[in-house]
Amino acid sequence: MILKIYRMEHNKFVPEYKTEGAAGMDLCAAIEDGITLQPLERRLIPTGLKIELEHGYEAQIRPRSGLSIKHGISLINCVGTIDEDYRGEVCVPVVNLSNEPYTIQPDERIAQMVIARVEQAKIEVVTELTATVRGEGGFGSTGKV
Repeated sequence: MILKIYRMEHNKFVPEYKTEGAAGMDLCAAIEDGITLQPLERRLIPTGLKIELEHGYEAQIRPRSGLSIKHGISLINCVGTIDEDYRGEVCVPVVNLSNEPYTIQPDERIAQMVIARVEQAKIEVVTELTATVRGEGGFGSTGKV
């Protein structure tokens, strides 16, 4: 899979995998000055990147685990999807879930991008679904252990 990346003027870094076994590549904040997020504040952070995916792929934007656990910085939509036909700037919708302000610094790694294969489903409207042992049980119906 070839991922084409267009670096905008305000971008200094091309995403990269930090280890040979990494699933995601880091995205950096393409900002000139720090952006301070107050507790529960949401902001859209630019990356200075535009991408072109091959047909049948998406880019998933995910939180960085270190920022999440150490500082409470996550993504407001948990996992964002970039569709193969989107050509605008990749921006990251971050939220500060902590009780303390947090300042995102210029060029800071703020999220990770995972490339994944996708399929579009063929929709079939039916009058009933196949029965299963679980049935309609959800939200904890299978127990804790």
